Amino acid sequence: MTERDQERGDGRDPIDEEAAWAEIVAGYGEEPADPPGMWPPASSATPPAETDGKDAAADGADRVHVAEPPAGDAPPGPRDWEAAEDEEEDHFVPPEPPPLPETDLSTKLAWLAVIGGPLLLVGTTLLQRDMSWWVVTLGIGGFLGGFATLVSRMRDGHDDDWTDPGNGAVV
Repeated sequence: MTERDQERGDGRDPIDEEAAWAEIVAGYGEEPADPPGMWPPASSATPPAETDGKDAAADGADRVHVAEPPAGDAPPGPRDWEAAEDEEEDHFVPPEPPPLPETDLSTKLAWLAVIGGPLLLVGTTLLQRDMSWWVVTLGIGGFLGGFATLVSRMRDGHDDDWTDPGNGAVV
């Protein structure tokens, strides 16, 4: 510690808690002062509150009346906007999509095995039946076989009529 700190002690006076609580209780209900640096001051930003003729301190409640909007021709607000009605001529109707391509029997059976294998195992469990060796073999084997079939039949990503990109635009 420096010499100056030794002369001052710890730098704080002991706090009188009873006096602090008495000050807080005495100031209960009063508006605290604005903290320094607040811009604009809150006292000038809010209009004075209107009372309804009763003494606000008499019943312990502050009363503030909110001004009602003027009746008659009020300026339109953001919720007064309405969308224009659609005309039939400007409405887009998409063309009917082409039918899905037909799949062959092996693809259909592979999908049935991929979905049906796990469903067989779940159904056997939910119905509380014995998990015999053929149910497990059929469920797991069906899933793996169907998955392998679907993966092997996937396209390789190369088009059959692919040409060298150096040939220019093809019309």
